[in-house]
Amino acid sequence: MRQMILKFNIVRNASIVHNDIERIAFRFIVWSFGALALLYVIFLGNMVKDVIERRSLETRAHILANEVGNLELTYLSLSNNIDLNLSYSLGFKETQVIFAPRKSLGLGLTGELGNVNTAQNDL
Repeated sequence: MRQMILKFNIVRNASIVHNDIERIAFRFIVWSFGALALLYVIFLGNMVKDVIERRSLETRAHILANEVGNLELTYLSLSNNIDLNLSYSLGFKETQVIFAPRKSLGLGLTGELGNVNTAQNDL
């Protein structure tokens, strides 16, 4: 009888350990599922926010493209009307043309450097 009680205690202790392992594994699975669900909600929220932001940026880009088109049209219409009288009315004046001649560097001339010979290309 005593052997049966000892054997029963061993089986009972083994089943307690076995139940603890199952309980720990179950808790680990539940917590992992909860963490993954939380990450899913966070990532999904970020994607929705990015889609909404992209749509608003596309709308703004469309508005800016229309504005650029209007400015180009205004530029083309104004560029056809530019003449000398318009520039005088805006305050522009004719300038006196002064040319500045280049001075020689002295290459190939006799002087302080002497005669400078240039090599001919063999090509």
